[in-house]
Amino acid sequence: MNRFAITCSLLACLLFGCGAGSGDKRHLAFDGGLAFNRIEDQVAFGPRVPGQPGHTACENYLLKEFSASADSVWAERWEHPTVSGDTLRLANICASFNPAANARILLCAHWDSRPVAEHDPDPALRNIPIQGANDGGSGVAVLLELARVFGRSRPSAGVDIALFDGEDYGDFQTMNDVLLGSRYFAEVHKGYNPRLGILLDMVGGTNAAFPLEGNSWASFPDQCNLVWDTAAGLGYGRYFPRQAGAWVIDDHIPLIKSGIRCIDIIQMGLPYWHTTQDTPDKCSPATLEAVGRTLAAVVYGFSTR
Repeated sequence: MNRFAITCSLLACLLFGCGAGSGDKRHLAFDGGLAFNRIEDQVAFGPRVPGQPGHTACENYLLKEFSASADSVWAERWEHPTVSGDTLRLANICASFNPAANARILLCAHWDSRPVAEHDPDPALRNIPIQGANDGGSGVAVLLELARVFGRSRPSAGVDIALFDGEDYGDFQTMNDVLLGSRYFAEVHKGYNPRLGILLDMVGGTNAAFPLEGNSWASFPDQCNLVWDTAAGLGYGRYFPRQAGAWVIDDHIPLIKSGIRCIDIIQMGLPYWHTTQDTPDKCSPATLEAVGRTLAAVVYGFSTR
């Protein structure tokens, strides 16, 4: 670690705390196997594409699952006119723990799945929806399992979970009809100011590695250090290498532009990305557990001073 990274790590400890203390083992309640089951649950609904039955079924599932643990749960619904003239009915699914707490943490992911498999090696399959086991499903699965853990043992900080809809619907080349849920969230929640925000995207792959995403490191190195140092302290350093990663257009970008401090944990370069092969067998309970326990330790160790 270079001198700048060490300085940022010390600053992160002063601002946020240094992760769960050595005597705090509550992060161990996070179960990677249960998180993996949540991926399978989502995929079983079918495509989670706005307007399709699987989307509605999964929305109901998410609301029910969060309601079993969180202090408050709600759906933020709106309509979005697409460039093609369609109208999408979308919903961000939100849950909150300790809603009265002033010091807050935002944890987020997208819950929709992509309507086309444009990178599939078989041209005949490129116009059908993907399963989105890792791309969407893994981040949601980690947050559902974290909600169960936080429901059993409340953290001292306030925790807000937001599952964004419509992230993966449109065209990332033109930026039309993509990142819809995070854009809506940023617009509706102007003035929302969590001390820490973490976005999860494609966090379940077997033998995954999450280098430092470029926008995250450039904007919030102290928050990156907090997470990556916590992972290393828990023995998960191989999942969180201190290497420069790609600069990714993801749901954290609208949040950052609105003033919300949010970093992105993401694995890029997956050969099955936006293909029909993004299936549960590509995901690993061990990876989900490494990510989930790291985030749980960060949350439980968070300083509310």
